[in-house]
Amino acid sequence: MGNLRKKKIPGGEILKDLRPKDSPKELNCFEEASQNPAFPAAKRGECGVNENHNSNATSKKLNHILKNQNLHSNPLNPRNLREVSICVCARFALLLVLVLAIAFVSCKDNSASSASSARDNSSLKEIRVGTLYSPISFFILRGDTLGYDYDRVNDFARSRNIKVKFVVARSMSSLIQLIDHDSIDLIACQIPITAEYRNHVIHCGAVNETYQVLVQPKSVNVITDVTGLVGKDVYVEKDSKFESRLINLNSELGGGIRIHTLQNDTLMPEDMLKMVNGKKLPLTITDSDIAEFNLSTYDSIDISLKVSFPQRSSWAVAPDNKQLADVINRWNESAGAQAYSKVALQHYYDMSRAPLPDTTATPTEPAILRTPAGAISPYDELFKKYARQIHWDWRLLAAIAYVESEFNPRAVSWAGARGIMQLMPGTAKGYGVDAGALSDPETSVRVAAQVLKELEQLINPRISGAVERRKFILAAYNAGIGHIYDAIELARKYELQPNVWDGNVEEAVLWKMSPKYYNDSVCRFGYLGGKETVQYVVKVEQCYQHYQNKFKR
Repeated sequence: MGNLRKKKIPGGEILKDLRPKDSPKELNCFEEASQNPAFPAAKRGECGVNENHNSNATSKKLNHILKNQNLHSNPLNPRNLREVSICVCARFALLLVLVLAIAFVSCKDNSASSASSARDNSSLKEIRVGTLYSPISFFILRGDTLGYDYDRVNDFARSRNIKVKFVVARSMSSLIQLIDHDSIDLIACQIPITAEYRNHVIHCGAVNETYQVLVQPKSVNVITDVTGLVGKDVYVEKDSKFESRLINLNSELGGGIRIHTLQNDTLMPEDMLKMVNGKKLPLTITDSDIAEFNLSTYDSIDISLKVSFPQRSSWAVAPDNKQLADVINRWNESAGAQAYSKVALQHYYDMSRAPLPDTTATPTEPAILRTPAGAISPYDELFKKYARQIHWDWRLLAAIAYVESEFNPRAVSWAGARGIMQLMPGTAKGYGVDAGALSDPETSVRVAAQVLKELEQLINPRISGAVERRKFILAAYNAGIGHIYDAIELARKYELQPNVWDGNVEEAVLWKMSPKYYNDSVCRFGYLGGKETVQYVVKVEQCYQHYQNKFKR
């Protein structure tokens, strides 16, 4: 091959460059010699081809012509022109072969380099999964982790018999950094399928397609075309993507849409849906997945009109991890994964948030026993027994049970909480109790009393005053102690009173519905449906006051 040079590439590997060191000089000299009759004869002699190459005959013939033919005496001599032409063609053919050889070896080496840098997941025992907190994809409630993407990742892991380690980031850009630095293997939340993200990831798994939709009251006169928005009042959150879309749509239509903006730290898309459902707002715009998620709660709205182009998104892996992407794609297309995803989708999008009857239990008695005369419930004696053990008022336990399940021992919430005290299976497991046993009233009350006692021990050092402590404990029982710690820290950071519930930590709990706050650096437990927690404390307090007035301690 002659004098070969070695070339360092960014990947750190050494590739051979088949181009001779002096070939550019040779080519330039040859072109100058053949095109310029005045080129010095001595310099023409320096332009011979390196004899280490397998083109000696051609080179010698060319040198012979350049040295021995007097091109100046008769430049039109047919013999001279024919021989020079033949040699020129031969030389270019040689160069073409060399170029093709370089390209072939380069591609081969690059392919080998790519293959060597691709990850091998054949012996994968644990998958590191990055995600974001959100009301659908991934969230924590009463100490249990829930979410559509969370459940599907675990289904994938079970199918491969591997463990899962979750890493929660605070933003999409942080997730991309994690995948770039090989800190995670998979991003299990919706990454937009756009050119921007294709530079960083390989998309994989199920493709989710969302739109922005018009939210309007159900009626015989629903708007079925965007032109019907002209002359209408539409309300959106200030500085949101919905406002931007509405402004652009208004421009496309030539104006006429009356756009109104609302601004509030605790205003969420769900709030806008609720106001349209209650006829407090005429129209709004939101994402189709959020609208579908809330349809079971707000059944008087229509969300059929799309007002934007579709946005496609999916899970993603690193660019060098195509093998994992292929495995996930095959799993996603399997009958088992499709069936599981359908059930999970119905669970998070279609189920009512009210407690449901436990249809899996074998009934041995009526769901709700008849309440004896002068009693709060059929389970008063259980409340009294376990309230004494933790030095609580039994009527407060009864109030919690009523708000949680209306004393139905076979109630099961949308999140999986069970029994008259609505304990989560994960919580029960921490006390050595199987989820199936929670439909037993005594087991449910006993474990709930233990949970409340431990919450009291965690709250007491931070909060003073019996009534104040009770509200914090009730909030922690509903949401989980981690979320209440987050709210306390948010209240402290934003200059509210961190040891007062009403109007202070209560307000911070509502903030945890917004990404601006649940991704704040002081928050560790992410998204919380704060309205439910705030309403829960109010309901239990009201019920407890009623029982205090009507029943003796």
